[in-house]
Amino acid sequence: MVSIKKRLVVNFVFIIIITVVILEIFLISSIRQYYYKNLEGTLQNQIQISADLYHRYFSDATLQDNILNNVDTFWKQATAQVEIIDMEGRVLMDSIGVTPGTANQFEDVKRALAGETGKWIGDVDYDTEKVMAISYPLYSGEMQVGVLRFIASLRDVNKDIVRIAYVFIAFGALVTLITGIVSIFLANTITGSLKEVTTIAEKMALGDYYTESKKKNNDEIGKLSDILNSMAKEIVKKEQLKNDFISSVSHELRTPLTSIKGWAITLKQDFEDRSILMDGLEIIEKESDRLTLMVEELLDFSKFVSGKVTLEIKPVDLVKVLQHIKTQLTPRAIREQVDFKVITDKFPMIYTDENRLKQVFINLLDNAFKFTASGGTITMDAKQEDESIIILIQDTGCGIPIEELPKIKEKFYKGKSSKSQNGIGLSISDEIIKMMDGSLDIQSQVEKGTIIKITLPLREVV
Repeated sequence: MVSIKKRLVVNFVFIIIITVVILEIFLISSIRQYYYKNLEGTLQNQIQISADLYHRYFSDATLQDNILNNVDTFWKQATAQVEIIDMEGRVLMDSIGVTPGTANQFEDVKRALAGETGKWIGDVDYDTEKVMAISYPLYSGEMQVGVLRFIASLRDVNKDIVRIAYVFIAFGALVTLITGIVSIFLANTITGSLKEVTTIAEKMALGDYYTESKKKNNDEIGKLSDILNSMAKEIVKKEQLKNDFISSVSHELRTPLTSIKGWAITLKQDFEDRSILMDGLEIIEKESDRLTLMVEELLDFSKFVSGKVTLEIKPVDLVKVLQHIKTQLTPRAIREQVDFKVITDKFPMIYTDENRLKQVFINLLDNAFKFTASGGTITMDAKQEDESIIILIQDTGCGIPIEELPKIKEKFYKGKSSKSQNGIGLSISDEIIKMMDGSLDIQSQVEKGTIIKITLPLREVV
């Protein structure tokens, strides 16, 4: 595995090398142009002085006569090789003794024959280095009589350029070395924090959720530390809720099972007292119903967690649903001496899952009955507001402490009241309402009661 530190250092050094190489190419190219430009300027000044000298003092004689009598005047004033070319392109004189020939194949000579100053850089047979040639027209009066050509070897210029290039390359290598070392320290500042966060994450992966990642900087790594700490706290919280849930479910399962087993042993004694027999069977039936309800809630919860629950959406007459709920729970209200009211209005059909909606209502009302003492009131009021249906379930029970309200809909959460059960029912109800594209909100005051507000859309859930 290639470490992030190594990748960072390699990337840093690669970027530095590319930058230095581009910069050095630009600088060396600029130096080369500067030196060539200086040489070109020097040759042009010298050749122009020589051409002006010819025009002023030697133009009365022919070009051939001046070559024979005054040629020293041209090359003794110049450091470059001097050639004199006639209008036919023939080399009449060369200061270094090169065999005369034709020179009209060179670009600088062609331009000079046309009356302009010409420049050419290229290879010649008598030198291993490139040369620079400047050609200038010679005039006798108003008439051009030939071309004066100065040729300079680029050997010394190229040596100076190479020497400067070596200096630049050495400096670039030094810069690359220094910045490479600096990049290692910079990489350490990044990978050091990452290594610490990775160590903490490994501890959390092994189950140590109480360890904490220390945030050093307010950057992405600092944000990662915050996320790890938040995740660990959430896991600890869920773990505690799960343990509480298991403890609660175990206790609640043990109670009906103990009753069922106790009465089963009693009935095995073959009592002839029919009243005792009926009492025992009735208790076994009720406790079995309690077990069935708990198992159904657990199965529902498992389906919601795994995402296997789907709603059967169809038009539902909410008024009929509420009337059914009233009919179903009125006997319980009478038995427990609670004033149970259901207030409805005329509503259009809503699109939802009727059975799941009944499940929610029965679950919420069951909680209301559990926490409302005899003589209390439970009201279920449904009304339409704009494009929504609002159902309010209000009781005059013991209420919920303010510190428990934010947690009351969490999975596995069980309130401190002795009547609180496994904490699944309210969580399932909230999930069902969310799937119906609605909301479930709870308001409560201790000793005053609780109000549950369910909001459902009239439109069809997509």
